[in-house]
Amino acid sequence: MKEYAFGIDLGGTTAKAGLFTTAGALLEKWEIPTDTSDKGVRILPNLAAAILDKMKEQGLTAEQIEGVGIGVPGPVQESSVVPIVCANLGGWGQQDVAANLSLLLGGINVMVGNDANVAALGEIWMGAAKGCRSAVMVTLGTGVGGGVIVDGKVIDGAHGAGGEIGHITVNPKETAVCGCGKHGCLEQYSSATGVVRCMKKLLDENPDVPCVLRGANFAAKDVFDAARSGDALAAREVDEMTDVLGLALATIAATADPEVFLVGGGVSRAGEVLFKPLAEHYKTYAFRSCRETPIKQASLGNDAGIYGAVRLIVGA
Repeated sequence: MKEYAFGIDLGGTTAKAGLFTTAGALLEKWEIPTDTSDKGVRILPNLAAAILDKMKEQGLTAEQIEGVGIGVPGPVQESSVVPIVCANLGGWGQQDVAANLSLLLGGINVMVGNDANVAALGEIWMGAAKGCRSAVMVTLGTGVGGGVIVDGKVIDGAHGAGGEIGHITVNPKETAVCGCGKHGCLEQYSSATGVVRCMKKLLDENPDVPCVLRGANFAAKDVFDAARSGDALAAREVDEMTDVLGLALATIAATADPEVFLVGGGVSRAGEVLFKPLAEHYKTYAFRSCRETPIKQASLGNDAGIYGAVRLIVGA
């Protein structure tokens, strides 16, 4: 195996990039602006130019590069093809990303994965699940993402939708519409956006119950902080949120039976006020054999995607 590899985590505003040894040491990381104009026609050329510039800067040749891994915010098939348009990339997508980027890089090997799946791969390689062969990661941010790793391999599915944990239906009676067009998705309850939505609903439904958040412009962090401080209505929202998330994890466990669940994203920084009730609710719903599966906070933070992208290249 060659000595170096690049990992890229492509986002709607910037792409995070990292130069690694193929043993997994992060040597340097930087960001590349994501140009989403004209349906993202310049995204791949800009990424290629940034990698080639970094190689020149470091005195590296193509013969020293094992490859480039890239995580993208959309479904991926066969570690290469993005089959649908990525809405938050200005309509970019529906192309063989691996082949096109490789061509721009002069033939350097490229592999592609869904960004959430790739982040999970990073955590199982060098993060909180290091040493495990199977793990499920749930990212709680503006939405809810996920990644499923079985025997060291990403389960991306026949349509590239493996790991779309945020769109598991947890309440078929929900009338509000999820961003995906369905109703009652996990994302509507357990994302940062969902926590705020549900907290506002609780406040409206309980006008006579005192709450420190009433009348305030609050974020998900404020809900968890209020619950931690003993606010009863905020604590009720956290309990309901973790109940729904625990149900979803128990459902996943009955299918994938991972060694560990990892929770990442901004909401995961709430700490014990999130993880303690989540573990309790999970055990309530989980199949007997899976009840003791640990639920841990992911450890690589925003670097999980670039680590996982490199893992696509260096293999399991």
